[in-house]
Amino acid sequence: MPSVLESLLVVVASTGAALVAVEVLHWLLSRIGRRSELAADLARTAHKPFLATVTLFAVQQSLRAAAGDFPGRAGVLHALVIGFIGAFAWLVAALLLVLEDAALSRWRTDVPDNLRRRRFKTQVVILRRVTVASIVVLALGVVLMTFPGIRALGASVLASAGIISVIAALAAQSTLGNVFAGLQLAFSDAVRVDDVVVVEGEWGRIEELTLTYVAVQIWDDRRLILPTSYFTTKPFQNWTRSSSAVLGTAEVDVDWSTEIEPLREELKATCEGSELWDGRVCVLQVTGAIEGTVRLRALVSASDAPSLWDLRCLVRERLVTFIWSHQRDALPRYRADLLDGRRIEREPARPAPRADADDGRFFTGEDGDARAAAFGGPDEPVAVRADR
Repeated sequence: MPSVLESLLVVVASTGAALVAVEVLHWLLSRIGRRSELAADLARTAHKPFLATVTLFAVQQSLRAAAGDFPGRAGVLHALVIGFIGAFAWLVAALLLVLEDAALSRWRTDVPDNLRRRRFKTQVVILRRVTVASIVVLALGVVLMTFPGIRALGASVLASAGIISVIAALAAQSTLGNVFAGLQLAFSDAVRVDDVVVVEGEWGRIEELTLTYVAVQIWDDRRLILPTSYFTTKPFQNWTRSSSAVLGTAEVDVDWSTEIEPLREELKATCEGSELWDGRVCVLQVTGAIEGTVRLRALVSASDAPSLWDLRCLVRERLVTFIWSHQRDALPRYRADLLDGRRIEREPARPAPRADADDGRFFTGEDGDARAAAFGGPDEPVAVRADR
């Protein structure tokens, strides 16, 4: 009985000491976190996994050292080992997430000219998911290796690994394809988080990029979910791959009598007076003159796609307003001949010729021979021989 009480006291004391040490460390990190964002994030994220890891380790070691043989000792210790492995994997994943969050906080994407930042964020997000998945797989492998029976089956498992890998590859072909496609997108710069793309006829931004799917936020706040393999097998438009600056057009149809130069001056004044224009391109051109109208195309530039959309709408609005106010005769005209109410008298239809009329005969048979004789003219005289 005293040995049992001593063992319990040792276990409780070691567990209490571990809890006190963890809480003291957490308090210190929270105090430091008032001046350091990294320490604050570490205190928030790693507190629970660190507490679980230290507590399980303390209980396990105290039982091994102080507790003698008791019923179920091997099972309890084995359960504590499995719990410690899971808690330690949780702690490692939390520490890696803290480091990745710290890196992302220094490379923010909500700033102008964020091309390199978006590339870095995409790669870090993909690596985060790969890291967490790898830690989970390794933890499960270590847990399974704690069972003696599984270690004994290691040789047979390795012997059949070739067949199992082939079966697994065939069963998970689509999933593995998406995983490799996600890694390819992360490190090939084909598409990044916050890129502006046109996919499946929809304009939007890359909101989330994972190992298996890509979420595109469409302009009307809908979400288009596509597998990552879509972006490696099908063409799509990326408006911000090399830079965020883009070009756009605003088209207006006017009459042939329109004066073009005043409209060019109005377009220039509109671009120069707007903060949406980036100062690169501001051109008005005639791109079509067919079907009774002249088509004007205003080509403008902006620093990003949302600004370009607003600038195109502004240019179109100012040109329409200018034409209505100063060149109303330049509005598109559709010319047509209109009747003044008089009724057109039609000539009576001629009756169809009879079948036995002269102009209704056939060109074959008896009628054909008679017609040929009528149109062929008289026969030429035949020369008479002198000896007759």
